[in-house]
Amino acid sequence: MIKFTITKKSNKSRARLGILKTPHGVIETPALVPVATQATIKTLIPQDVADKTNSQILICNTFHLHLKPGEKIIDMFGGLHNFANFKKIPLMTDSGGFQVFSLGFGRD
Repeated sequence: MIKFTITKKSNKSRARLGILKTPHGVIETPALVPVATQATIKTLIPQDVADKTNSQILICNTFHLHLKPGEKIIDMFGGLHNFANFKKIPLMTDSGGFQVFSLGFGRD
């Protein structure tokens, strides 16, 4: 289950700080979210991503994962965390909609 708790609100704006608790870890917000396009951060091995970048969460691109390696391979590994070997860090994915249209797919 995912839970978001606001820890502090600004009296001058709508800004806020919070804690996002997920089954895969806790994220303090706001947070910088590096992009792991195909479930990888180029130039880093998976164990170094959390340790050397202090990243709390990563985002993977659904469309690129669909193209390569594909859903069947990710399922064979037991999910995206196992496939990417990101055991210590929460992952999220985008819809892939931007790539579908910006790369020319969906223009029939």
